Amino acid sequence: MSVSDPIADMLTKIRNASMAKYEKVDIPSSKLKVEIVKILKNEGFIKTFKKISQDGKNQIRIFLKYDEGNNPILHGLERMSTPGRRLYKGYKNMPRVINGYGTLIVTTSKGVITGRKALEQQVGGEVICSVW
Repeated sequence: MSVSDPIADMLTKIRNASMAKYEKVDIPSSKLKVEIVKILKNEGFIKTFKKISQDGKNQIRIFLKYDEGNNPILHGLERMSTPGRRLYKGYKNMPRVINGYGTLIVTTSKGVITGRKALEQQVGGEVICSVW
């Protein structure tokens, strides 16, 4: 079965696994997905990740993060730019997520970075998703 939006599929798998309190989740690998997962790790939303090869297919195994009460650290992931409706923002018009408590993931000419770094580097780009 072909997925029309692999990034949205990845975000949904992570969101569902987090709500179901799974320890880990496997998703098909791509360069863009690896960059998004790196940002999730650096921002503290997931424990860690590793690339694995299963049945000849490259996968990313994401280990989810929970607090002391076994509540997920990741509260929400929302896809903002879709294949049918791309969302581009300049650095001056970059949206804020939960009044600055969340993280925006943006793909720019400097690579995949957070909205905060895009503002610092004064670059705009396609707003992929927001995380809180």
